[in-house]
Amino acid sequence: MGLLQRALETYDAMSKLAGVEIENQETLAPVSCLITKASIVITINAEGEFVDAEKYDKKIPIPVTEKSAGRSGTTIAPHPLCDQLGYISPVIEEKFNKYCEQLKDWIDFDPENKKIIAIYKYITNKTIISDLEKNSLTKLEAGQIKNEKDIVAWKVIGLGEESGPVWNEKDGSTVKSFNRYYQSLLSKKQDSLCYLTGEIECPAEQHLKGVVSKNGNAKIISSNDKINYTYRGRFENDAEALTISYNATQKAHNALKWVVSNQGVQIEDRTFVCWNPHGIRDIASPLTSIIQKKSSIVKPSDYRDELKAALEGYKAKLPQNEFVVIAAFDAATSGRLAISYYNELLGSDFLDRLAYWDETCCWYDSSWGTYSPSLWKIVVYAFGYQRGDKDDSKVEIDHKIMGQHMQRLVHCRVDKAQFPTDIMKALVTKAGNLQIYNKDNRRELLFITCAVIKKYRNDMFKEVSEMALEPTKKDRSYQYGRLLAIMEKAEDDVLKKIGENRETNAIKMQPVFVQRPAFATKNILEQLKKSYYPKLSEGSRIYYEKLIGEIMEVISECPESDFNKSLSETYLLGYYLQKNELYNKHDKNKENETEEE
Repeated sequence: MGLLQRALETYDAMSKLAGVEIENQETLAPVSCLITKASIVITINAEGEFVDAEKYDKKIPIPVTEKSAGRSGTTIAPHPLCDQLGYISPVIEEKFNKYCEQLKDWIDFDPENKKIIAIYKYITNKTIISDLEKNSLTKLEAGQIKNEKDIVAWKVIGLGEESGPVWNEKDGSTVKSFNRYYQSLLSKKQDSLCYLTGEIECPAEQHLKGVVSKNGNAKIISSNDKINYTYRGRFENDAEALTISYNATQKAHNALKWVVSNQGVQIEDRTFVCWNPHGIRDIASPLTSIIQKKSSIVKPSDYRDELKAALEGYKAKLPQNEFVVIAAFDAATSGRLAISYYNELLGSDFLDRLAYWDETCCWYDSSWGTYSPSLWKIVVYAFGYQRGDKDDSKVEIDHKIMGQHMQRLVHCRVDKAQFPTDIMKALVTKAGNLQIYNKDNRRELLFITCAVIKKYRNDMFKEVSEMALEPTKKDRSYQYGRLLAIMEKAEDDVLKKIGENRETNAIKMQPVFVQRPAFATKNILEQLKKSYYPKLSEGSRIYYEKLIGEIMEVISECPESDFNKSLSETYLLGYYLQKNELYNKHDKNKENETEEE
């Protein structure tokens, strides 16, 4: 199935919610209705006499026609009932006359509808501007309405049980009445095959805009490029290219608007949405880890168990035969809404793929525990830059590239595709010059980069990392990374001892170390032995020399011609794990000293 077919299925499954107001949620629009914000509510009685008017600031469903739902610019196409002040006041004569004509035609079709009759009586009395001026809700300036684009809604009283607002009726009688009226108009058209339902039905002439509120005028389906060869040369007219019935397109687009408004996530220029067509909520997001809350620091050995428990929890809520739909939207122009990503999966497959990502793209830190970094942070640290050099400076990214890279990672996670090489290399490059980052950003960058390297190497080479230090690992880059961590720690011990707060030579030379490790190691070690070893305790000096000797022994097993070649990304794994090991040992020694005292 395609996006609109799943959206149509969603509407049919959730049709009981159409027009029903739910607190803190967008309302699902009924067929032939639009959800929009009303600014003014006018109350009249059954005789069409003005009672009151007040400000209003909530979204409501209002009846619309195909033309009025898609109107823009200078197009004059009135909504049937609730509309802009410029349409329902007599100031702009052409708009007012068309509004009255349409409302009168509806009354002629349904002469028993007391609400629309009362509204028509009031409108044709032409007192709306003076009534609103008395309530300080509008003002005429040089013959023009100051707030002519404000949407006006209606309340009708004095009708017994039928009294109340036209948009929030228990029986939905006003909307049902308009639907019958409008369907009678549509029935005069020639039916054709609907590409969504496969039925012969009345075709739609226009399709709804505003699926994504940020791109209010952008449409998924449109055919007004008659001179730019959208369909010319292949078809004689747009209907030959595609026809969708009026009811089907109304349901599908209203369902999409509803889902995107309530469940969509806006990330810069892209909007991501993930939903179940039958309304099952809390189905996990492809943008975040399935482990939402961490009660304690999770060790690598326990991480799989926690992941399994979270997976089983989601599967209990989402039956195996249920589908999950994932889509991303982007508007390249103000009038075109692109579906930049689309997939649908069985619920069990979807959740298994999210869990697989979380299992393969994760890392362990002794302070944070084991977890999978968010896709958002991966992109930020891969392509962003730290602004300023303060301790609280954040890494920021150009919003123009955020959405497209997020979509690539969503595709990678949901479709079990290979992790993008360029994103991995971008992170490795950033982590190859740690001195330009403050302490917090440095630590997070290293954590994210190691998780991504683990994921990348799993996808490419089927490597499985247990996220624990491997002292005898036959990997030159990995061992050089360990060496960098030890040289940094030895110098840092001395700097803390003498009360200096500056960058170590090891980190300053990191960019050179990555490209020419043997050369950089020689320089850093010479400086260590000359200036820092004498200030270390004998025990510490022996400990560091022993570690360095063990590492050099493993490196010496590689061909001598490889000693000074540039390092692969695995050096960061060795660096991170060795550094964690050294600082954990240091912290434990401190604890032991405290206990002895």
